[in-house]
Order: sequence, then structure tokens, then C-alpha cells
Amino acid sequence: MTNQIAVGDTVEDFALPDETGTTRKLSELLGEGPVVLFFYPAALTAVCTAEACHFRDLAAEFAAVGARPVGVSGDTVERQQEFAGKHTLGFPLLSDPAGEIRERFGVKRGFSLAPTKRITFVISEERKVLEVVRSEIRASVHADRALAALRAHRG
Repeated sequence: MTNQIAVGDTVEDFALPDETGTTRKLSELLGEGPVVLFFYPAALTAVCTAEACHFRDLAAEFAAVGARPVGVSGDTVERQQEFAGKHTLGFPLLSDPAGEIRERFGVKRGFSLAPTKRITFVISEERKVLEVVRSEIRASVHADRALAALRAHRG
């Protein structure tokens, strides 16, 4: 298993389908500002829903710092679409069923029940990692810490 990406690392570009089936490249998403890439275990589960909805509820704050959240899990495009629609998330949810990107970021777990660790990466337009947030249980920590890192980066 690869080592986890850390603060200061440069992230390689990648492409995954979003909840509409459209292929999204990290480089294109970063063209609009920093990206808060949050990996979550499974769409439509309790903690993942709380986490995603907290990102949604802070949409104005993320927009104010020019950033956007982007979710990633091993769920299918269809399941991501259901998740995004049910909770009106308003940001891309990328589908990584093969686990290639999770593996690259070092967030893939060995067992299959929850194959993705709940870890968030704040990535600058230059593809540099500004912050890494790890918390499996406290869903709101991810968006809160990501915002703090983005504000510090801008300040």
C-alpha cells in the first residue's frame, strides 16, 4: 500500500466520473480555485451524510475563500447521484469503484465493508496539499478544519 499523501506534497492529476457520469479532472477543478477533496466510506450512510451535508451547509464560506468541496468514495456513479440528489449537495461527488485514487492518496482500507478512510485533503491551485484532516467519527471536523486552513492560506 502506498504511503499517505501529506501536507506539502504535490498531488498528481487524476480523472474520475462525477455523479452525472461526467469525467472530472483534478486540474480542471483546481482551475476555479483550491479543492477540498474529502474521501468518505459510503454514500447515504449516517456519518458520511452528516459530513457531506456540513460541507453543503458551509457552501457560502467555501465560496468566500474561492474553494470548493469535492467528495470521493468507492460508490457507483448511480449511488453518488442518489446521494447528491437526496441531500441537494451542490458539489461534485467522484466515483472511484476500483479504488485507484484512494490507493494513490493512501486512504484505502484493507477490509471491504468500508474500503475508504474518512480523510480530507485541502489542495491549492498548484496541486500542493495545504492540510490533511483525519477523523473517522467527527464528521463536522473535516469542513471546519479545511475552511480554517484555506483562510490561513489566503491570509
